[in-house]
Amino acid sequence: MLANLHNADIPRPVLDVIARLRELGHAVYLVGGCVRDMVRQVHPKDFDVATSALPDEVQRAFRKVIPTGIQHGTVTVLQGTTHVEVTTFRSEGDYLDGRRPSSVAFERDIVKDLSRRDFTINAMAYNPLDRDLVDPFGGQSDLQAHLIRCVGSAFERFSEDGLRPMRAVRFSAVLGFSLDPDTHAAIPATLGVFRKVALERVREELVKLLLSPRAEGGLQLLADTGLLDVFLPEVAGASPEESRLARAAVQAAPQDIEIRMAALLADLVDRARARDIGLRLKFPNKSADLIALLVENAKLEARLWDTDPALRRLLARVSLANLPALLALARARVQVRAPDQLSALEQLCARLEALAAAKPPLVPKELALTGGDIMATLGVGPSPIVGEATRFLMESVLDDPSLNTTEALKRQLQTWHSARSTS
Repeated sequence: MLANLHNADIPRPVLDVIARLRELGHAVYLVGGCVRDMVRQVHPKDFDVATSALPDEVQRAFRKVIPTGIQHGTVTVLQGTTHVEVTTFRSEGDYLDGRRPSSVAFERDIVKDLSRRDFTINAMAYNPLDRDLVDPFGGQSDLQAHLIRCVGSAFERFSEDGLRPMRAVRFSAVLGFSLDPDTHAAIPATLGVFRKVALERVREELVKLLLSPRAEGGLQLLADTGLLDVFLPEVAGASPEESRLARAAVQAAPQDIEIRMAALLADLVDRARARDIGLRLKFPNKSADLIALLVENAKLEARLWDTDPALRRLLARVSLANLPALLALARARVQVRAPDQLSALEQLCARLEALAAAKPPLVPKELALTGGDIMATLGVGPSPIVGEATRFLMESVLDDPSLNTTEALKRQLQTWHSARSTS
């Protein structure tokens, strides 16, 4: 594993920052997730630097520095176009709100800094210039054992920051690791702290879990530990079989957050509740609306024998832009719930795609007559009858898109108006 570290591709600007701080006599290391990823031969998304230098010493060492989180010892060093985050070694006071420490103290010892971190695999430090790995809590061994284990007491770590249990489950799903027994046992015991966590933070972890290669197992672990009941009781309260099918549908769906959320909820809640859940978990309104729309229309297996006009009405309700997501969701559900219907579903999907490719008029602005044309044809001004007429014309072209010409729609309109006037 050390060979993986020594051979890792570390960006030159990061190495330059490390070299400069070491030149000034400070201890300096790469820390956290980037070390974990390099050991696993995964290229890190970010490279975080920790140092014994105090924030003002870091600021003096470089020409361009942004004091991004200086009260917590973090500054951002600009090396050309690269931003390198540098944080002073620190220890933390008591956590009083289940979220953040009451105080931060700067330290000169890397081990003290690592001892405050959540999991052993995130509590390693590496100096690539000296090829020095600091691993006081057995992170390498746990990586080899595919184990998520807290640094020190799991109960204490989870009592400090209520999000850590959710992170433990998310790491398990993303990495395919197991939870250490003590770490697993500490989650139900600290659910009271987890309940204090802002739902925005919970959603961020849930999204990462749902988009992971092992989302099904992650959802099972959320249920087993009681975490799911805290923020998704609608799913946690489902029957064991319905829960199993929902998890399997998520796993079968593409790695798209709206589709996977819809797969999780489609057979457990209705559209209104799905939207409420999305908003409760602080998804953007647009995402919550799409999840709700997908949930409402997910059961395409019930439409296998629909007529073309009925399917065009479905397209109008869903919109062409959302059709691929709906088809992906339907395939995932049927693959899990009724695999014998997959062939028939594929035929339906092909029909829907063919109808969509014909670009039928699905919304009023696509009608060959504008609102002004309708008023001129009927000899009326702005009034409720214009809306009624528009709805009538939309229904006509959904039944038969070939009617969507100026002359044909005028004839339809005049016939409709005459019948309306004599009734």
